[in-house]
Amino acid sequence: MADRVRRVMSEGVLTYAYILLYISLSSGQIFFNKWVLSSKEINFPYPLALTLLHMVFSSVLCFVLTKVLKIMKVEEGMTLDIYISSVIPIGAMFAMTLWLGNTAYLYISVSFAQMLKAIMPVAVFILGVAAGLEMMSCRMLLIMSVISFGVLVASYGEININWVGVIYQMGGVIGEALRLIFMEILVKRKGLKLNPISVMYYVSPCSALCLLVPWIFLEKPKMDEELTWSFHPLVLTLNCICTFALNLSVFLVISHTSALTIRVAGVVKDWVVVLLSALLFADTKLTLVNLCGYAIAIAGVAAYNSHKLKKEATRVSSDESQATSSIPLVSSSTSNA
Repeated sequence: MADRVRRVMSEGVLTYAYILLYISLSSGQIFFNKWVLSSKEINFPYPLALTLLHMVFSSVLCFVLTKVLKIMKVEEGMTLDIYISSVIPIGAMFAMTLWLGNTAYLYISVSFAQMLKAIMPVAVFILGVAAGLEMMSCRMLLIMSVISFGVLVASYGEININWVGVIYQMGGVIGEALRLIFMEILVKRKGLKLNPISVMYYVSPCSALCLLVPWIFLEKPKMDEELTWSFHPLVLTLNCICTFALNLSVFLVISHTSALTIRVAGVVKDWVVVLLSALLFADTKLTLVNLCGYAIAIAGVAAYNSHKLKKEATRVSSDESQATSSIPLVSSSTSNA
């Protein structure tokens, strides 16, 4: 009995450690990117190049871990048709999300960017309805209205609003919403479920190629003119390692907890980023209107997450009951044969 209690306690401590690791890495990565892009000491205002480095680094490291060292396993089932129809769009949208989201840090504060991200469920829901993955209902309309109202209030309370940064951030939100829609299509219609490591293995090279073309035309000429190729290799390598470690922490949290836990941890992380950014960056000035609006939006996000999780639980239980009810039919047909 005592051994069982100790085992349960150790598992609980390990779970909380994984969650804390995820929140720390996720928050730290946002601050790290902001610092690299906007700091006068680093002087690397090239979000496209930074994102490209992340994807190349992830591609190489995933290949080494799965194919060379074989520490991790890539799930089977990927075909050329699925890769072209699903993985390439996911990779392109992922590249778009990271590129535009990182570019926004050049114009707006970290806290305001985080507040704008709260509109994500609204974008996902609208695109989901258009793709036939979501059903319009009064409850969902109410939730979307609450989130939208909260983001509007938070934006109204922003002191130093920059509309260029807002446009970049909203573009990143749309890209992320499209990525999630394509991921849902990959799971529901293609029937392929991949763990985060497998997703990184397939998506990272595609995202890198999608970023390489615009980088050659948009940022490489500027870097050639300003001679900024002599960047800080140690800082950028650490930044890439943090990005990969963040993806691994998501894998650990999902493996040892549930979808609800990762969503709750994400909400906690958002508040940590908003509040800590006010202490770390001079361009962040939080107001009471900011915080009230963001609290309203987060309440709507929590309601949206709860609705989605209940819907998913109902679908899973329905699938299980159908599978159970089909067993006698199979056995009877076998006996008749």
